Amino acid sequence: MSRIPFPSPDTMNEAQRSVYERIVSGPRGRLVGPLRAALHNPELAERWQAFGALLRFGTSLPPRVSELAIVVTARRWNSQIEWHIHAQAALDAGIDARVLDAIRERRVPEFETAADEIVYEYTRQLQETSRVESALHAKAVGQWGVAGVVELTAVIGYYTLVSMTLNAHEIPMPDEAPEPLDVPLESGQPSLSTLPTIANRDKP
Repeated sequence: MSRIPFPSPDTMNEAQRSVYERIVSGPRGRLVGPLRAALHNPELAERWQAFGALLRFGTSLPPRVSELAIVVTARRWNSQIEWHIHAQAALDAGIDARVLDAIRERRVPEFETAADEIVYEYTRQLQETSRVESALHAKAVGQWGVAGVVELTAVIGYYTLVSMTLNAHEIPMPDEAPEPLDVPLESGQPSLSTLPTIANRDKP
């Protein structure tokens, strides 16, 4: 159960309803996740949904790249709804189910392409160290160009905000779906997930 109430179509004021109608008539098709909370401030919700739609549907990055970065971010933050929605989107974009299973279980994935390895490691490093190694950053620029790497970093940052919002307010799963992720504990408290580096693939 959510920690906060959500505006519903029959209780929304005019500003909330205007944003709501733009969301459900757009590529998302329905109102789920953090936008349900953001509607408490319609201007925030409007800018949030526009920024999110741009990063998900309007960058130079292929969906495969964006969706892989999103699921790595979701796993780092143990974000149940984010994983639920974007693991399916990653499958639809061509990411192998075995790769998603490995990320969900915090094992080293066996990627099909070098580009997928770059996305995974770029996202993992940025999430876990707050930095990206110079050599890896250069590989990313070589793969997607400067604009693409700027967009990739923005995708990771945006979905970190999404994860934080979902977790802070305990926004419930859509359609009563089960939570797909285990949440590690540290000293009895929920902890961020740590993902293995690709460099550890061959280590026992």
